[in-house]
Order: sequence, then C-alpha cells, then structure tokens
Amino acid sequence: MGREWRESMSRRTRLAGVLAALVGLIVFAVGVVSSSSAAGSGGGLGKGAVTNYVKYVGGKAGAANPKLSPVQVGFFNQQGGQVVIGADATIGAQVAVNYANKNLGGIAGHPIKLVTCFIKSSEQEGTTCGQQFRANKKLEVIDEGGVATGVDTLYSALGGTKPVIAGVAVTPVDATQKNAVILLGDGLHVLAPYGTYAKQVLHAKTAAVVYENEPGIGPDAQAWIKALQQEGIAVKSVAYDPTETDLTGPLTSAGASSADIVIPGTDANGCVNMAKALQQIGVNNPKKIVANPLCLNAQVISALGDFPKWTYGIATSLFGDASDPGLVPYGKVMKEFKNTKNAADPWNIANFGSMLSTIRFLNQAAKQDKGNVAKITPKQVLKIAKAFKGPQALGAPSLNCGALKGAPAVCNQRAQFFTYMGQNKFVKSASWLQPPK
Repeated sequence: MGREWRESMSRRTRLAGVLAALVGLIVFAVGVVSSSSAAGSGGGLGKGAVTNYVKYVGGKAGAANPKLSPVQVGFFNQQGGQVVIGADATIGAQVAVNYANKNLGGIAGHPIKLVTCFIKSSEQEGTTCGQQFRANKKLEVIDEGGVATGVDTLYSALGGTKPVIAGVAVTPVDATQKNAVILLGDGLHVLAPYGTYAKQVLHAKTAAVVYENEPGIGPDAQAWIKALQQEGIAVKSVAYDPTETDLTGPLTSAGASSADIVIPGTDANGCVNMAKALQQIGVNNPKKIVANPLCLNAQVISALGDFPKWTYGIATSLFGDASDPGLVPYGKVMKEFKNTKNAADPWNIANFGSMLSTIRFLNQAAKQDKGNVAKITPKQVLKIAKAFKGPQALGAPSLNCGALKGAPAVCNQRAQFFTYMGQNKFVKSASWLQPPK
C-alpha cells in the first residue's frame, strides 16, 4: 500500500502543479514582475478589462445589511494535508466575500457567508464535503479551489443537486460535469492556443516537444502536439524518464536546435535541468521556447540566478503587468484587506475573480426573484452561470460555457503569452489567442 499510495500522490501532485500553473504565473515576490505591452495591445483585456466591481457583480455601492439573513456560498479546497495545491485559493475567495460585504452590498443587501469544507488527503473527505453541502438547504451554489483529491467523490455525493463554480479545474473530472462551470478553463483546453501562437506569432513550420513521461504531464504534451499538428506544423516529440537529469539527448533527438518552436514539458523539479540543457545545445531565443510557467519559482532562481528566459502562456491576468487595467482595482482590494503578500499567487487571483462572478450570478438570481434571496434555487444559479459570456474578471475576454463536446463545464480555451526578458521584465508577445480552428 505504501508504494502505491506514494506513487498515486506523486502523480496527483505533478498533475496539480502542471494545471495550477496555467492559471497564472507563480512569482517569487509581490511586485517583482514588470511588463510592457507588445503585439499592438495592452495587457489583460485592455479597454475591456473589468475595473468596476460594483457594476460587474450587479450590486450596490456600500455595505450589506448585517441585520438581514446571510446568503451562504459553499467553498471547498484541498489543504491541511501533505499535498496543498492552492492554499491561497481560499484566501482569494474569502477576500472577495469580505470586499463584497463591505463595498458591493452583498447579495441584494444581504451579507454573504462562506461555508468552507477542506479535503486533506483522502477521497472519503470529498464525500464528506459533498454530503455536507447537499444537506445544507440554505446553500444554493458551491465554489471550488485547487482540488485534485476527492473531486469525483464530491460530485457523486452532490448528485447534481448544487452547481459548482470553479476558477480553474485541476482534474479532468470537473470538465465532464453538467452541473459545473469552469470560468478560466482546465489545463488541457487552455494549452491548445500554443498551436495558434506557434503559427501566428512565430510562423513556425517545425516544432520540438520534449516532456517528462509522467501521467500529469503526458496528456498536456499530447494536447500541445495535437494543436501544433492542427496548424500544419511538423512535430517531433520525445518523452524522457523523470529521473533523467541530462536532457541534451532528448532535446537533440527532438530536433530542438533547428525547430522553430520548442515546448518543454516538465514539472518544477525538472526546470533547472531543462534550462541548462537548452543552453548547452544553443537554444536560447526567449520567443522560441514556449512553456507552462512552472519554472517561475524561488527554487529555480536559487539554482540559475534568474527565471528561464522563455515565453509563458497563461489564462489569467499576469500580476505586475502594468499595462493591464484590470489589475488596478484588484491591487487596491488586496491592499485594503491587507492581502498584498498573496496578491501575486495565481490561486488568489483565480478564486478572487471566480467568486466575484459567483456573486454576480447570485445577484442576477435575486433580481429575477424581485430581491427575495430565499427564492434563489441551484438550477436558477446554474442556468445564469452557464449563460455568462464574459468578460471574466482577471480572466478571458469572452466565455462560451458548454460549447465543448465531452467537456460541458469548460467555459474558456484562450490564453495570453508573455516573454521573460530577464531582470523581472516580462513583455507581452500575444493577446488572448483561440485554439486552432
């Protein structure tokens, strides 16, 4: 049991890490990232960015009435155990609730109460959370943080009785749920724009995809390969064992030296080896190397002295992007609620934004019921959420929930791209790109 459990947890940890990175860039400290616009546009959503939160949620400026009965919103996250995927997801969601209660009028004047349930390490805990949420008759909607364990059992326990709103989905389970809405998209679907980037920005004809032979990374590599091939790009792909440290061989076999685009598929532990190997074979064009932002962490800085000078695709606003108007109100809220130390964390960004959207959905439901929050139903909230077309706060410019066959919960497939130039400077290389047609 010990070995099987450890291998299972290792796979889940890698998968969680890979998908978590797609929500945004993991930076070493708040404010270390700067950005300039490129490709003819500003950052984030440009002029279409969400900057007025009162208008966005359909609320009323001012505080909620504490004498009114609270509107409950469920929230579950994986934390408290050995594997913590997005601890700041809970913080981001709670800050959004606190801000809405103080400044956005709550839900139709009623204060919002976050009802949390945390999964530490077992599938059974997902069942427990699902049962608790289902039994709560005053709870009409549930938000999700970063969860890899217990997702399947939670949905089973819910039995479709309550809608689940996620910023980003860590597992493929969420994407298949008819009663879920994934506002920022899941990992596999926001990887497809890498093919578009290769074609439209790099004008690539050849590609090298080199990736760790791991369950959490292999599916991502196949998504990249498929997207590149859809754009008519010839792909050479090589998988390597996670224990392999010298990656010059796999890169050479994939033709990385001559390829027009190189996509390294590795977890945070393998970033240093990948970066060194690319330098050894003379591949050092920052625009040519396009990756998930897993390598932007303190561990890599310690080993290399800086982040790898690559291009990174992301599905949210990039914290520190001075050209993104949507980050201005976000930064003010983080400062007001003394959360600046977590402001850069991608889970904080994702779940702050998704909670604002959930508040928006509940306000719309309340208006349909002429302000009577007691009449709000789960089906009503789900219908409103699925009809939301965006723009998503701190996310994509437009959404299309339910458009993907086999993934009815996924609402976004777009990503924007930033090239790291060194010394904490990111330059935007492409605005929100769609998957290949």
